[in-house]
Amino acid sequence: MLGRIGRPILILRLGSAMSNFRQMDRETGFLLPPSVDEWLAERHLARFIVEVIAGLDLRSMSGSYRGSGSASYHPQVLLGLLVYGYATGVFSSRKLERATYDSVALRFIAANDHPDHDTIAAFRRRFLPQIEDLFVQVLVLAREIGVLKLGTGWTGPRSTPMPAGIVHCPMSMPARSKRS
Repeated sequence: MLGRIGRPILILRLGSAMSNFRQMDRETGFLLPPSVDEWLAERHLARFIVEVIAGLDLRSMSGSYRGSGSASYHPQVLLGLLVYGYATGVFSSRKLERATYDSVALRFIAANDHPDHDTIAAFRRRFLPQIEDLFVQVLVLAREIGVLKLGTGWTGPRSTPMPAGIVHCPMSMPARSKRS
């Protein structure tokens, strides 16, 4: 019997056999809402990207929004998702959207929000020239502080070294199809 009533009985029966295991409890709720900030390592690539993007001049992007209709995602959020995606090899807006649910790093960048893949793709199409310039600024700053080195990609989670003499810069890749 595995219902709510049967569960304690099952645990009691197996308790002595599993005494060397950590206790599992997936049903107890949090007393306070969890903070995504607490779940991310202090020196994580996502923190670096959020901090750098917060210091960039995004007035050309934010100034082009009309302010009518429903509230838009801030360009810092969408740019952060794209830069982190490029840095970790995720280019698809659908995969980025899905990762805002699954990845703590992308939850942190998106401020625990979940932009739709159409929103991410439209942002990329609309601001591609600005994104290219801003991405280069992020790369230059990363190189200056030692996060990026010529001949390697980002030195962060899931990074893959590039062949010597090549800087990993997905914005200079050949054009992709219209679908993201």
